[in-house]
Amino acid sequence: MTADEALAEIARHAEPGRAEGMRAYHKIDRPYLGVPNPALNDITRGWRQTLPVEDRVALARDLWLTDVFEARLAAAKLLTQARIRPDDAAWRLICDWVPQFDSWAIADHACMAGQRRLTADPSRLETVAHWTESPHMWTRRAALVITLPWAKMNFPSEQDLAIRDRVLGWAASYAEDRDWFIQKAVGWWIRDLSKHDRARAESFLEAHGARLKPFARREAGKYL
Repeated sequence: MTADEALAEIARHAEPGRAEGMRAYHKIDRPYLGVPNPALNDITRGWRQTLPVEDRVALARDLWLTDVFEARLAAAKLLTQARIRPDDAAWRLICDWVPQFDSWAIADHACMAGQRRLTADPSRLETVAHWTESPHMWTRRAALVITLPWAKMNFPSEQDLAIRDRVLGWAASYAEDRDWFIQKAVGWWIRDLSKHDRARAESFLEAHGARLKPFARREAGKYL
């Protein structure tokens, strides 16, 4: 399947007038087709079931390059699967996308794909660690979004707890970053953590909560 064929299939699900609303909502200048997310889920599920891994990665790469909003979401959804073997090419492609993030919706979909690849091979966290020092805000934010599985684990291993503490260190280093999206990501991570590891969430807020913006502090403590 070529990117043109895939785009044509996506476009068949466009809803009249929806593209204009999406453009106004996301505030990023790129093409929008007006296709709802459930339709994209159905389309990409079919592609994942029929395309071999190599073809899925190639199609994801080509769809991303179109810069069409729904195509970039579809590219990420093509790689959002727990079991992909081999998955090195998928992980490299997701990492290539990170410096190109420019909106939360596309970034979050790509990070959801990355979460599967990261939990499949936690040694990849060494790559993510470098993102925390990037001058690109969306890359710094991605380091928290892609590691959210470690905030949500009910029965973490010792290795998982070490990763959890490492990411909490990254979140602490972001506490004085005034960017709204960074603050939101910190609040999101601690909020999710509080439902599974109340002690660590409370300890984080006691040590760093005063340095967060008020809205992020409220978000982090929502369930405490």
